[in-house]
Amino acid sequence: MKIIVFAGGVGTRLWPLSRKNTPKQFEKIIGERSTLQEAVFRLQPTFKPDEIIVATGIRYKDIVERQLPELPKENFLYEPEMRDVGPAIGMATMILNKMDPDEPMAIIWSDHMVKNVEAFQKALELAKEKVLDSTAKFIFIGQKPRFANQNIGWIHCGDKVEEENNIALYKFKKLKYRPKLSQAEDFFKDESYVWNFGYFVTTPRFLSELYEVYVPEMYAKLSKIQSAYDTPSFEETVAKIYPTLEKLSFDDAILEKLTPKNIYVISVDVGWSDIGAWEALKEALSTSSDENVTKGKVMVEDSKDTLVFNYTNQLLVGIDLSEMLVIATDDVVLVCPKTAVPKIKKLVESLSGTENEHLT
Repeated sequence: MKIIVFAGGVGTRLWPLSRKNTPKQFEKIIGERSTLQEAVFRLQPTFKPDEIIVATGIRYKDIVERQLPELPKENFLYEPEMRDVGPAIGMATMILNKMDPDEPMAIIWSDHMVKNVEAFQKALELAKEKVLDSTAKFIFIGQKPRFANQNIGWIHCGDKVEEENNIALYKFKKLKYRPKLSQAEDFFKDESYVWNFGYFVTTPRFLSELYEVYVPEMYAKLSKIQSAYDTPSFEETVAKIYPTLEKLSFDDAILEKLTPKNIYVISVDVGWSDIGAWEALKEALSTSSDENVTKGKVMVEDSKDTLVFNYTNQLLVGIDLSEMLVIATDDVVLVCPKTAVPKIKKLVESLSGTENEHLT
């Protein structure tokens, strides 16, 4: 099976650590590895380096090849510019479809936390088996929900097909992306719903067919890139065609249009968290909502439910903080309530064209 690790986002919700030139997936947010390195590391030894493909922007070529020297150079797939996830997954899919249309492929992401690596690897293996034996053509891997999360998608599972070692396989009913809080609360109470954290297993043939049906114009352009793959004109073709693709999310392009036929869901607790935003990182690292989470030279007194990350050599002190985020880098200090995270992206965008543009 081929595993495609997508590592192309900018990650403005983790600013000021994550920036255009050094996005979050290349930073050591928690431990001694970047989140990209962690994503590749947790696949091994179940999956070998030659089975792992990294898709990212051409501007990050030097970074990814330096961070992942164990991967073959031909396993890096570069996009000339960002066109959202729909085109990114589409190009990778069409290339794999030319290589081997019926070999299972998995899509995973480089900026997530997965605490239960063994369960994660078993879920990928189960999905691969079910695709290979034609039980399913497309399998979501869904996280058993921990709270009423309204910032991600929820999958409604149908009848249970089988269960072993706390990993259950269900038929797929429907997908709801970013529900209202009241809906998320209802989903959380209903055991037939799981979080969709964007991981799935299918075949290049099946996913290519979905692109042909649901986004035919994009499919036609991707077909030209596919034809040029493994020829001297590949890079030139990608540079010419890829920037003309419509910016479209994968949810809008494909997922929201899926019908239940041949679609399944694996429900498993892999300890998944989206650490693409500071408040999400706080939730992922906390054992209770009131707990403080700190990194670096930090002192926090009489405070609760606060994240303080210090990436400098200075001592950072916080007193009487509640539900706050404090992030210090060498050139920026960010202080805001957890609820203000959505405003970070707007602030970063407002710096363009100013004397502080270099901080973006």
